[in-house]
Amino acid sequence: MKLKTKLTLFNTISKLVIVTIFVLLLPGLIKNINQTYTDNKLRKQKDKLLQIVGTQGIKSYIQAGESDASYYTPLKEDYVSLDVDSLPGYVDTIKNEKRILQGDTIEYRILSHNFKVENKKYLLEIAISVDAITETTRPLQSLAFRVLVGMILLTILADQLYSNYVLRPLGLIIKTKLVGHKFPNFGSFKEVKTTTSDFQHLDISIHQMIETIESAFQKEREFISNASHELMTPISILQSKIENMFEREDIVDELKARLLEMQKILNRLKSITKTLLLISQIENDQFLKEDKIALNVLLQEVHEEISIRFQDKNISYEASVPQDWYLINVNKFLLFNLFFNLINNAIKYNHENGDIKVIAARENNTFTVSIIDTGIGISNEDLPYIFNRFKKFRQSLQQDSFGLGLPIVKSIAGFHRIKIEVVSEKGKGSTFKLIFPHGTIEIQG
Repeated sequence: MKLKTKLTLFNTISKLVIVTIFVLLLPGLIKNINQTYTDNKLRKQKDKLLQIVGTQGIKSYIQAGESDASYYTPLKEDYVSLDVDSLPGYVDTIKNEKRILQGDTIEYRILSHNFKVENKKYLLEIAISVDAITETTRPLQSLAFRVLVGMILLTILADQLYSNYVLRPLGLIIKTKLVGHKFPNFGSFKEVKTTTSDFQHLDISIHQMIETIESAFQKEREFISNASHELMTPISILQSKIENMFEREDIVDELKARLLEMQKILNRLKSITKTLLLISQIENDQFLKEDKIALNVLLQEVHEEISIRFQDKNISYEASVPQDWYLINVNKFLLFNLFFNLINNAIKYNHENGDIKVIAARENNTFTVSIIDTGIGISNEDLPYIFNRFKKFRQSLQQDSFGLGLPIVKSIAGFHRIKIEVVSEKGKGSTFKLIFPHGTIEIQG
């Protein structure tokens, strides 16, 4: 998962958690806010009424000869009551209580207050119905929730935009320094513009690391190329001298056997040297891709070259390749070597009376060629390392192998941008699947 996606996911989840907590706490918060607002309203009404009583007298509310007075709205949502208080030590309170008005039992939020006027003690009650309070609570909850959701969406959008802005240099570093170049040739250094010091340090560090790797690879390529060239001359000289010695008549049979062994060793050394030189030339782009050849013709040439080996192990060979598939913009010599090495390995590590199939297929506008054998297979532990140079596994120790066949295949495939997928099961065989890039194979009617 990308870093930007992780940050966005974290921000979204964290805000959803906040929303969930807020939604759970919202009813209680709104209730407390509404209750506080109601209590303050009741106190203000009390202060206003006491101010009127102080200026106009109690008679402005209680008529002569009466001991109490009540005033309420038609819908009974609130009321004001004045009564002569006969209870000693009555404490001022604000609480919810039920009252009966004209036969209806209604729950009110009631402020009770004691005061004296003209040497008489009165009890004042100012009330607002709980239903009226609740009616204002629900809209407040809905409004608060909508505001919160809107703010969360705005912050998610802002986080997304800011994450894109902050992480953009990191994406450029990955794209231009790691993905956008052919390894290990990276070209000149171009600084990625960013104000984030961590990304600046990362950009410079990657460039320094790439320079070191590129230098090491270049030295290795030069060494392999130079060593291969230099080794060919003495090997050829030694071969010529051994061949000249065979022409002498005074050589005994024992010496001839020794010379044959030496010649066999020189042939092996010459083969390794040629292989290393070929790999070096491929990696240094010393081949052209200007050839065009029918795929079935190329495979037929490989089969003719190696047919004697099929006979030695009595291995059946089957090629299912359309005749109208043509390889274009390729190097025929290199692709011949690629298929030769893959089929040669399929023979080398196959059982007696085994099978080898070459199947070409078209999968979702992609052209593939699979080499399938019924050989000894490759273990899961060895599979990641089969393309390493000079890497010889247990099954190859008994074969005439230098550990360079598959590295050549890998180099040629990389030169032609061919992807290789390998599936193998120990004791049952292997499948090497070549996936050709767009523009490498065309169908001619």
